[in-house]
Amino acid sequence: MATTKKPAAKAPAKKAVSAKKAAPAKKAAAPAKKAADPAKKASAAKKPAAKPAAKKPAAKKAPAKRTPSAAFMKPMTPSSALGAVIGSSPLPRTEVTKKIWEYIKKNNLQDKNNRRMINADDKLKPVFGGKKQVSMFEMTKLVSGHLK
Repeated sequence: MATTKKPAAKAPAKKAVSAKKAAPAKKAAAPAKKAADPAKKASAAKKPAAKPAAKKPAAKKAPAKRTPSAAFMKPMTPSSALGAVIGSSPLPRTEVTKKIWEYIKKNNLQDKNNRRMINADDKLKPVFGGKKQVSMFEMTKLVSGHLK
């Protein structure tokens, strides 16, 4: 009986030690969960690989590319004030916007503190209706008034 009592006495001691070690064991378990996450990610990675296979038939329909709106691609004649900035030849609206931004960046006309604001120089002031500074959203509205 004495031998049976000793393991019984040690068992509560082990439980107390294991209870103390339980907190570090949980910390050790947390990285184990992280290790389990890559396994989930791997299975998640497999799922997206399966999804593109399902999308491939849809991709076959994609070669019928979306045609741009004719209104954007129609060459517009700029006014003389706008022509001084981008040139006088007729251009689509998309190209007009690109050329204005090229001019703004080349001449460093974006406001330093608020990058949404455009500072007008001598050529842009007539385009902006005499304003010294306009927002980039207001700029597109003002430029559209200079296209025919």
